[in-house]
Amino acid sequence: MAIETRNKINTAFSMASMSDLVFLLLIFFMLTSTLVAPNAIKLLLPSSHSKTMAKQSLTVYIDKSGNFYVGENKTSSDALQNAIFSKIEKNTTATIVVRADRSVPVQDVVHVLDVVNQINEKNKTQHKVILATKPQ
Repeated sequence: MAIETRNKINTAFSMASMSDLVFLLLIFFMLTSTLVAPNAIKLLLPSSHSKTMAKQSLTVYIDKSGNFYVGENKTSSDALQNAIFSKIEKNTTATIVVRADRSVPVQDVVHVLDVVNQINEKNKTQHKVILATKPQ
């Protein structure tokens, strides 16, 4: 006569806890990646009390040497209009954020404003320019 035990060993592995863990990790990395704003170009931004936030379509950097960067790509002052337009040509109401070092002459910032205004006039668009600052 064979005696059967009441407690049988279940060899199946439950994947429910594993999928929960994967979803929690996915949510964690999605949240932390949106909070981190990588700046590959080191700038000392001017400080301000205002807190204007906007959805940015493109970032133009001006470092202390007077170099212009559209996104992460270095460009010359003469090719700035083509570089900006190639990034925002599909959008009629893009917001361009200018991140200029605090030692940059105002003329360089005004040059970016003029370039965006020229793009607006040529293509009948309504792009905006915002100067990035750091909180005081």
